[in-house]
Amino acid sequence: MSSNTHKRDNLCEAKAATAWYLYLIENRLGQLYTGITTDPKRRIAQHRGEKVGGAKALKGKSPLTFRAIFQLSNKSEAAVLECKVKKLTRTQKNNIIQSGKLELTNKDGTLTFNCIRAELVDSLPT
Repeated sequence: MSSNTHKRDNLCEAKAATAWYLYLIENRLGQLYTGITTDPKRRIAQHRGEKVGGAKALKGKSPLTFRAIFQLSNKSEAAVLECKVKKLTRTQKNNIIQSGKLELTNKDGTLTFNCIRAELVDSLPT
């Protein structure tokens, strides 16, 4: 087997093992923004305008604060939950923030995700 094949296999394994995060950010107006990322530290810096690539919806609305962050196993799971959370009312999102729990119900049952404390974001792997 060539070394290129090993490199490609290692890259695929690394991508498969990458954790995804669903987050809720509150802006200075009290509005909540929901998104997903593989790197919450980088993403909040982008949203704050410290790095290129933040969402237009948050431009000029700093300060921005993480209200909830949930670690998920893959992009698919993160995208499904993001879509569901974006459809929730403000009250329902506040309930998620207050409880620190997010549930995903599918044909296999219910999965419960616990919130990562916002102050622990700096210790997350990048």
